[in-house]
Amino acid sequence: MATDAEVTPGSQAALRQANRQRVVEALRAAGTMTQAEIARATGLSAASVSNIVRDLRSLGTVSVRETSSNGRRARAVTLVRPPGVVVGIDFAFSRITVALGDSQGRTLLEETIVYDVASDAGRGVRRAVWLVETLLTQARIDHSTVIGVAAAVPGPVDAVSGEIGTITCMPRWAGARPGEELAERLGLPVAVENDANLAVLAEAAEGVARGREHVIHVSLSQGVGAGLLVSGRLFRGAGGTAGEIGHIGLDERGQVCRCGNRGCLETLVGEPYLLAMLPQLGHVEDLATLGDVVAAARDADPGCRRIVAEAGAALGRGVAIVVNMFNPQMVVVGGELADAEELFLEPMRRAMELGTLGSALRDVRVVRGELGARAALRGALRLALSTMGESIR
Repeated sequence: MATDAEVTPGSQAALRQANRQRVVEALRAAGTMTQAEIARATGLSAASVSNIVRDLRSLGTVSVRETSSNGRRARAVTLVRPPGVVVGIDFAFSRITVALGDSQGRTLLEETIVYDVASDAGRGVRRAVWLVETLLTQARIDHSTVIGVAAAVPGPVDAVSGEIGTITCMPRWAGARPGEELAERLGLPVAVENDANLAVLAEAAEGVARGREHVIHVSLSQGVGAGLLVSGRLFRGAGGTAGEIGHIGLDERGQVCRCGNRGCLETLVGEPYLLAMLPQLGHVEDLATLGDVVAAARDADPGCRRIVAEAGAALGRGVAIVVNMFNPQMVVVGGELADAEELFLEPMRRAMELGTLGSALRDVRVVRGELGARAALRGALRLALSTMGESIR
C-alpha cells in the first residue's frame, strides 16, 4: 500500500529538489546548454548550478563535455534521461536486500545483509532503513532525488490497510504495517507488496516470461506462495491473499500446518518441513540448509534426491489445481528448490500430467525462473518506478 510522505515545504531538501527540477526543466526545453546558460535561464547562481550538475552527473541523469562559449572554456550539459532514484527492499526470512535503481529501472547499487528478519517487524524495518541510508551515502545520492520506495514481504498484504496477513511465514510480522513505518522513517512514499507478486511482475517484464500475459510464479522458501498474472495484470484477490497456494490441502491426514489445517502443500514443500526429514536419512549436522540439500541431490545423494523429487511431485499436484483454474501460459518456479533444475521440475511436470486438464496442460510451460533470488527485488524496483507514472503491467 502506498503511503504518502512529502518533503516538508520550505525545508532545505525541498529547496534543493525545486532547484534541481528547474535545471532539469531548462535542459528538457532547450536541449544542450552551458552551465552559464542554465544559470541565466533558471536564475540560480553559478555555484548552485555547478553543484546541481555535479549531482545529476553522478546519477547519470546528464552528460557533461568541455566546449567553448564566446571564446572561453565552458561545460556543455545534456539531459540523458529523466532524473530520480528508486529504492527496492526485499525482506526475506533471514536477510534484507536493498537496491538503488535509476529512472529506467537499471540497478545502480545493491547490498544484502544477513539478519533475523522474522524475529521482529519493527527491528527489521529499522535495519532496512539503515541499509537504505548507507547505500544512498555510498552512492553519494541526495535523499531528495529518491522518488519512490517499494518493499517485498513474504506474506499477503492488504491492499487497503497495508497490513501483513496472519498466514505469513514470519508470524511476528502478522498485523504489522511496514509501509507506514518505512515511509515515516525515510520521509518518502512507500509501497509494500507480496514477494511472489513482485517476482511474477519482474519475470514477465524482464525474465523468462517476457511477452506473456498469463503467468504463475511459484516462490519456494520457508513457505510456498504464488504470484498470479492474469491478462497482464496482477490478481491479488479481495484481501490480498490470492496466490497463497501453500495452503492448498493435499492430505487430510498429513502434518498440521501453521495455518491450522492438515496436509497443506507447504508441509510437503516448505523448507522447515523438508529439513526435518534429514535426520531420518542419517543427515544430522552436515546439511543445514535447503541449499545444502539441493547441492547433495545434484551430487547424487540418494536420500536428498528422494526429498527433492517428492517435493517436486507434491508441488505439481498443487500447481495442477491452480493451472486448471487460471489456464496460464507459463509456470515459473523460483527459490532454492528450483536450483535442483530437472531433479525437481521433472517430477513436478509428471504430477501435473495426472491432475491437469489436457487443454490447460498443452498451453502451459513449466520452467525455472531466470531472475533467481533477485526476482522480488527487481519487482520492487519496478513497483517503485510506478510512482513516476510508469506502467508495471
